[in-house]
Amino acid sequence: MELLHTVAEVRERVRQWRQAGKRVGFVPTMGNLHEGHLSLVREARRHSDEVVVSIFVNPTQFGPNEDFDAYPRTLDADCAQLRDAGVAMAFAPPVEEIYPLGTNQTWVDVDALGDYLCGADRPGHFRGVTTVVSKLFNIVQPDLAVFGEKDFQQLAVIRRMVAELLMPVRVIGAATDREPDGLARSSRNGFLTAEERTRAPLLQQHLQEARRAIEAGERDYRALEQRLAASLAGHGFDVDYVTVANADSLVPAGPGDRSLVVAAAARLGRPRLIDNVTVKLAETAL
Repeated sequence: MELLHTVAEVRERVRQWRQAGKRVGFVPTMGNLHEGHLSLVREARRHSDEVVVSIFVNPTQFGPNEDFDAYPRTLDADCAQLRDAGVAMAFAPPVEEIYPLGTNQTWVDVDALGDYLCGADRPGHFRGVTTVVSKLFNIVQPDLAVFGEKDFQQLAVIRRMVAELLMPVRVIGAATDREPDGLARSSRNGFLTAEERTRAPLLQQHLQEARRAIEAGERDYRALEQRLAASLAGHGFDVDYVTVANADSLVPAGPGDRSLVVAAAARLGRPRLIDNVTVKLAETAL
């Protein structure tokens, strides 16, 4: 596996692959890799000849009170995992390679989709995500890119960006990779204490409870959200939101919506955990 640090190096290697008729897959990450990331790599390998994984902690998607400086940088360990996973190239650029003119004056912003769920309390976050992903797409020029469904809103925003800007990239959503007890794998899980780790799966359990309630006929979504949030708070979670949303627009769902996502974000001790479940209702179920 090659470890490259500059835009010029990546473009030259991808050009050589293209000349050889190879299909290029891409998995953007911020490093501190775990099995969840590797599941994205495996999905990318299923659809491509060569896989590129970027490792870049993007400053523009962190808010002023968020953990940019504390975000773990584990490049050597990350590269060892990627090498074992059969990745052809890791791209780990310095900040000045991605933001060569310093502060950006050009941004990619998907209106509305970034205003709900996590975006409601993190102004500018998704603008930072879409801007850096568009830069990475321009550098790597992949045929396909894989994103995890755990970050449901991010996946929706990226898909909209690609569709509306006519980017020639197939976006693949990979199923959330979970621990045996149901907790979604995340780099931030390492910040949980042993006691908090035993409670963390309750987030997914509450979302499954919501799915069962909706499938059984529950349509007062605001009341359902309040019950679940209160229950999570009773278990020690500091709840940012529990929302039943339209899975396409991400606006709070109404009784006539058939494609739903139940999404939640909550702090448990130090880390902020996110998770979701989707629900598809038949027209006769309304």
